[in-house]
Amino acid sequence: MTKLRILGVDPGSRYTGWGVLDQEGNRLIHIASGRIEAHKEGELPQRLLKIHQGILEVVNAYQPQETAIEKVFVSVNGQATLVLGQARGVALLALVEGGLRVAEYAPNEVKSAVSGQGKAPKEQILAMVRVILNLQGQKISEDQSDALAVAICHANSRTFRNRALQAGN
Repeated sequence: MTKLRILGVDPGSRYTGWGVLDQEGNRLIHIASGRIEAHKEGELPQRLLKIHQGILEVVNAYQPQETAIEKVFVSVNGQATLVLGQARGVALLALVEGGLRVAEYAPNEVKSAVSGQGKAPKEQILAMVRVILNLQGQKISEDQSDALAVAICHANSRTFRNRALQAGN
């Protein structure tokens, strides 16, 4: 059985969540997760540098074979959306610098893949991530949970895509 290592990223200008899991057939195994705390760096340029460096460190430490990132959620606050887009941009840059192809998923796709509901609240996503990855009793932040949800979404999408390709042959 082939093992595939997947890195999921939930970008944010203050906290960027990341989660690494291994997919072995239908099994998903939590390897590590964390968050890059860029808010301590002060101004936006320094926070963006911290995100970039942090993602590169995760890529180098865990050597993922594939990666996925959440698409930007467009909010009513245009300035917040712009800043989030910049954080996402430096995370994408770091992933590509690390030699990875990047899959992108909309927030409702991620929520649907994990909970079955595209509008599920964060608490439900956290609970489902804990169940799926057998993390009950472990403390994980919302940022970590969201990043792991992105990785789970990617693993599920790969599985469905591969089955569809096999059925077409």
